[in-house]
Formats: sequence, C-alpha cells, structure tokens
Amino acid sequence: MRTDITDRDNRVSSFGECVTKTQLGTVVSNNAGVSVATIEHMMAAFWAMGIDNAVVELDGPEVPIMDGSSEPFIQILDHVGVRELQAIRQSIEILETIEVVDGDKVARLVPAERFEMAFEIDFTNAAVGRQAMDMPMDGAAFRAELADCRTFGFLTEVEMLRAMGLARGGSLENCVVIDGDRVLNPEGLRRPDEFVRHKALDAIGDLYLLGKPIIGRFEGVRAGHSINNALVRALLAQPHAWRLRPASEELAQAV
Repeated sequence: MRTDITDRDNRVSSFGECVTKTQLGTVVSNNAGVSVATIEHMMAAFWAMGIDNAVVELDGPEVPIMDGSSEPFIQILDHVGVRELQAIRQSIEILETIEVVDGDKVARLVPAERFEMAFEIDFTNAAVGRQAMDMPMDGAAFRAELADCRTFGFLTEVEMLRAMGLARGGSLENCVVIDGDRVLNPEGLRRPDEFVRHKALDAIGDLYLLGKPIIGRFEGVRAGHSINNALVRALLAQPHAWRLRPASEELAQAV
C-alpha cells in the first residue's frame, strides 16, 4: 500500500499478473497507475519465512534497498514475529515441465519432490564470469546460503537507475558495483559466487508472485526478472501442468 498516494487507489497487489516492468528490478502496478518497484528481495524473504498474507505500507515508489539483499528483511521479520491464520496452506506442485526461452536465456520449472534451485550465469566481464549453483531450497537453506547475497550491477547501470529516480539511496553499502573488471566495494564479495546466488534469490522472489510456494525444480540460465515473470505467466496459462497440493500440517502465516 502506497501511503503517499491519497487521490486514487493506493493498493498494489503482488501477483505475477500485476508486473508491469522488469528492467533491473520487478515492478508491480494497479489499474490506477500506482506502482511499487524492486519488490523481489522482500518477496524472497516472505517466501523464506512462509509468509503468504501481508500488508506492506510504503511512503514512496520503491521498496527500500536495505543492504541489497534479503537478510535485513528477514531480521526485521524475525524481530516482529508472525501470526498464524486458521487457513490451510497450499503449494503449487509442478506436474509437467514448463519452459520459457528468450535467446540465450532460459527459465523452466520441472517436476520434483521438493523445491530445488539451479542457476547459471555467464558474463564476459572477468569480475563476474561464469558461476553456477544447484541445491534444494527451503527457509533454512535460504537463510544460510542466499539471504545475504547482494544485488550487483555495473557502474553505468547504477547511474541510469538514479537518472530514472530509482535507487536514490544506492551506494557501495547496498550494491556490489562493478566498473570494468573490478569490484569497487572495498570489502569485496561476501561469497566467491555471490553474483549467481543473488540471481537465485531474485528468482525466488519473482516466483513467489504466484502467491504460493512451489514443489518443483527451477532451472535458470542467464535468467532475469523479465523471463522469470514470463515463466510465472506461462505456468498460470497451463493449468494442466500443475496442481494445488494442500499442506495440512502447515498453517498460513501473516504479519
């Protein structure tokens, strides 16, 4: 909810169909033209915490970047706690492979007994290069393996975002900035493969715009927000390829 908007509907839903932009971040909008940008890190934290019912109030057009990862959101949620609702949680079980291809970019969901995350990136830039990760993923694994991995970008992209009025608080404190083949952050990387791990974090946040966790395997090759959202829409358009599976032992959570 955009508390700074008072002349029209200020409620913006966080569902895949509401995504209107995917350039360097995921943006959702409502029919009144009100939007919220850069929601993916917060959505990933919601997924990790099992939160599927929340109202977020913002006084501006963009979710705060924090330190560029999901970790601060998880710390806040840990501090305030969650409330259980008397509703049975449901998961989306993948029954058939769903794939979206855009040039050399691929995003697919494959049947599996649990949620798994596989990601591969390949940059010509020597500071990033080729990186890959593949692991089963749940809330504990997210906290241990992905939550602290920061967003990254090239110096020219950061300058462009600021010109667009986004990332207004952007700095080396909340983004890994690459200039040429150098990482400009004086502390360096948090993990040797922080880049691909952050891409996986982003994908989890983008997939959670389905509103429910997935039982299946995500495979991304050079994937980003645009193709992640295309995959969400492709899944919704193919109801034969998935089913809702109740998890009777779990209760929905809210904040």
